Amino acid sequence: QVQLVESGGGLVPPGGSLRLSCVASGLSFDYYAVAWFRQAPGKEREKVSCIGNEDSRVYYAGFVKGRFTMTRDNSKSTAYLEMNSLEPDDTAIYYCATDPALYISLCEGFPYNEWGQGTQVTVSS
Repeated sequence: QVQLVESGGGLVPPGGSLRLSCVASGLSFDYYAVAWFRQAPGKEREKVSCIGNEDSRVYYAGFVKGRFTMTRDNSKSTAYLEMNSLEPDDTAIYYCATDPALYISLCEGFPYNEWGQGTQVTVSS
């Protein structure tokens, strides 16, 4: 079955950086779109970033404000989210999700039904 394992979360001060990783198994990673979501307590889940299976177009939510970079390394079946200039509002559990991308769409158009367990990101002084 599809398994997604996130890592790289932690506690950082405002302005700090983290690099999240999502290692996938049980799927043909090359053909899957990958997304990062986050959910803070009391708030709705929101999409942070996604990348298509063609590794061309990357989507970022408006709140990213140029601070994050999502990439993928198909040889390692891994997606990354490099986060810089972190703010307290970035505090959330960050989840990796995938979609088989069986139809042509921008990555933000896929439903992403496969999820990892999440990794906690806490931005606090």
